[in-house]
Amino acid sequence: MHELKVEMRQILGKSVKTLRQKGLLPAVVYGEAIPTQPISVSYKEFEKVYKAAGESTLVRLKVAGTTHNVLIHDIAFDPITGHSLHADFYAVRMDKALRARVPLEFIGESAAVKNEGGILVKVAHELEVEALPQDLPHSLPVDIGSLAAFGSRILLQDIPVPHGVKILGPADEVIAVVNAPRSDEELAALKEAPPAETVAVETEREAKKAAEAKAEAAGGEESEKEK
Repeated sequence: MHELKVEMRQILGKSVKTLRQKGLLPAVVYGEAIPTQPISVSYKEFEKVYKAAGESTLVRLKVAGTTHNVLIHDIAFDPITGHSLHADFYAVRMDKALRARVPLEFIGESAAVKNEGGILVKVAHELEVEALPQDLPHSLPVDIGSLAAFGSRILLQDIPVPHGVKILGPADEVIAVVNAPRSDEELAALKEAPPAETVAVETEREAKKAAEAKAEAAGGEESEKEK
C-alpha cells in the first residue's frame, strides 16, 4: 500500500499560499470515525502517490502518530497551470463497502480498426463500482480485441468483474463501439456544410425578417382601414 507522511497545519484560509511556496500542499483528512483535520503534505510526494494510486486505491496516511487508510477523494487544480492546489483524504472503514469511480484501461487491438480503418469510439472512460476498500481496483481492463467488425460493441456486462467488486450500472450500457469510416463523399459534405451555429443564426435572422415583413404588411392593412 502506498504511504504518505503528513503534518497537522495551523495555517488556514488565504495564508495557505505560504505553504505552497515551501513546496507543501494544503489538505484535509476526514471520515466517519474522525473529525475534519487540516494537514499539509509534500507536493512532490503527493503527486507521486496520486499518479500511482489515483482516486480508487487505498493510501496509508500517517499523521500525528496515527495511521489512517484513506482514499484521495477530491483535488482542486489551478485552472491555468494544472497544478494541485488542495486535496481531500477520506478515511475509510475497512469493514464497510463503498462506492468509487474507477477508470477504464483499454487494452488489446481491434481488427476492425487496424485492418478496416474503423473508428473506435470510447463511450465510457470510468465506471462506478462497489467494494470493500481493500478490494477496490486501480482500473478496469477493457479488451478491445473482440471488436472485429464494424458495429461491434463492448457492453458493461462484458467487462470482467474482479473478486469482491460489483460494477454498478445497466448491463447493456455501451462501453465502446467500432464505427465504419466515413466515405470521401461524407467527408466532403462535412467540409462544405456551414457550422451548425452559423446555420442556426441564419435561420433565426430569416425568421426575424419574415416576422418583421409580416408586421409591416399588417400595419399597412391597418392604415388602409383607418383611411
